[in-house]
Amino acid sequence: MISFNYETDFELGNEPAFEDWISRVILSEGKKEGEINYIFCDDDYLHKLNVEYLEHDTLTDVISFDYSMGNELHGDIFISVERVADNAKDFGVTFADELQRVIVHGILHYCGYKDKSPEEEAIMRTKEEEKIQLFHVEQ
Repeated sequence: MISFNYETDFELGNEPAFEDWISRVILSEGKKEGEINYIFCDDDYLHKLNVEYLEHDTLTDVISFDYSMGNELHGDIFISVERVADNAKDFGVTFADELQRVIVHGILHYCGYKDKSPEEEAIMRTKEEEKIQLFHVEQ
């Protein structure tokens, strides 16, 4: 079950389309969907988590806490919509495109992909692009 929670004024439009997409991403990696919570927040909220749980005194766009059991994915994915907006400007992409990248990034970590080395980061970026192509919204 995928749920969306908000600790800021932001709201994700068309939640069912995002749920369907995330479910398809999980299946495309040969995994099973467990309980996955997305929490949208601001920079201050995510910074506090980063300091308290990861001992990183920096801003970040996404933090994922992985509680997966075997092939069944479970976890909490915190996303700073402020950081996503700033990164979208920096990368020259739309907010919606950057948000999709960050949403799928957390799931890909649960699927076993890392991004600590340049090689891992390149694979992660390729996977993000591949999975973003699975997103469809009926117009």
